[in-house]
Amino acid sequence: MGKEIERKFLIKEAEWNSFAKPEGKHLRQGYLVNDPNKTIRVRTTEIAAWITIKGISTGASRLEYEYEIPLKEGLELLDQFAESELEKIRYEIPHEGKIWEVDVFSGDNAGLIVAEIELKFEEENFQLPAWVAEEVTHEKKYYNSCLTIHPYKSWT
Repeated sequence: MGKEIERKFLIKEAEWNSFAKPEGKHLRQGYLVNDPNKTIRVRTTEIAAWITIKGISTGASRLEYEYEIPLKEGLELLDQFAESELEKIRYEIPHEGKIWEVDVFSGDNAGLIVAEIELKFEEENFQLPAWVAEEVTHEKKYYNSCLTIHPYKSWT
């Protein structure tokens, strides 16, 4: 059974902006099913696509199944069946033996930057990079699925 254990954090913008980053990947992400108890999403980069099924979150954990699919089919699913979608640039940053995924959102979510770390178990210890600020793991408004319905620009 697939299980995702993920924690989310906001970033310190000044520290992030001055940090030397690798090249990011442009992601287009849409939801075929966007329900509080389950989501089915399609994500594409310039060269690949995935379909992901996620269950309801319990703490920082939830069931997750992800499969690579042909890019052409991923784009067709987004174009024909996505109820909602978003775009972002993802940076993968190694830090103290872990990979941090930092998403810089665009479009209706421009201005929002969220850092995520996947863990092996919920109580796992890890070091925060200098550019990480407060944790928002349990704030649903930061879930990508929620951002497609209630985008960051509507919060203010």
